[in-house]
Amino acid sequence: MGKEKNPRRVAENMAMAKAKMLKTSPQKLNLVAQMIRGKKVEKALADLTFSKKRIAGDVMKCLQSAIANAENNHGLDVDALIVSEAYVGKNLIMKRGRPRARGRFGKIIKPFSELTITVKQVADVAVGEQA
Repeated sequence: MGKEKNPRRVAENMAMAKAKMLKTSPQKLNLVAQMIRGKKVEKALADLTFSKKRIAGDVMKCLQSAIANAENNHGLDVDALIVSEAYVGKNLIMKRGRPRARGRFGKIIKPFSELTITVKQVADVAVGEQA
């Protein structure tokens, strides 16, 4: 008499990975997430490898986690995977300050964000790929 199995959050042909507490603003992270949406996972990994953005390494780590989840936990074919969703959310904002002239206080905000990547297995990969 155990607990019932949790229902899946995504469809049977999909897998998901989340990265939380990424030290960058959601706006900057979304620029990198936008780069990989709708692409085959091999192409997305190649784009992230050669990206000049600092946060691209963390995005690549999250994408590799989603691929590993698809292969090991859900038995999906890695060669037929595309990045179906890559979306960004806000997280913690650290508020710091710096003294300024005439007794004022300069507000410094240090934002964190989170990233969710969903990969999907498609029968014909060429249909779901963007050029």
